[in-house]
Amino acid sequence: MRALVAVLAIAGVVALGIFGPHWLMSEDVAEADQGTVECDLLNTTCHWAQKGKNWHARLQKSGVQAQGTEYHLTVKTDGNQPRMLAVLRGESMYLGEYPVPMTKAGMSPDGEGQLWEARFTAPFCTTDPDMIWRIDLQAGMDQAFAMPVKLTFVAKGRA
Repeated sequence: MRALVAVLAIAGVVALGIFGPHWLMSEDVAEADQGTVECDLLNTTCHWAQKGKNWHARLQKSGVQAQGTEYHLTVKTDGNQPRMLAVLRGESMYLGEYPVPMTKAGMSPDGEGQLWEARFTAPFCTTDPDMIWRIDLQAGMDQAFAMPVKLTFVAKGRA
């Protein structure tokens, strides 16, 4: 009886070692990709609903500085957020993660939600002048949203 239990325990550990990581990763990937839509922030206002709250995001070029193009990010939500952070991540190639603190700009002009703003300059790659960046929103430093939309834009670097 002990031999049978030992063999079953060893077989279970081996099966978990072989199939466990694949099973865990497939759940995460399927959940992360399910329903995610890409939205180009520079060419359109991105709209989405999340947990019963409406969100709108827009990115505009503010001008060219010595460090590169300055961008103005505007996020409107009817949710009550105590604080917001935008995290800039390389989408076409990894150039790091850059936190962009957002400031509460009060109520939106239409009076239907909070308005958040941030100004930033996206780093550029010296080998490829066009870089695709993704912006992920967070409520503070450690609470990321599981956003159903991927906010991206193409930053033009120096050629």
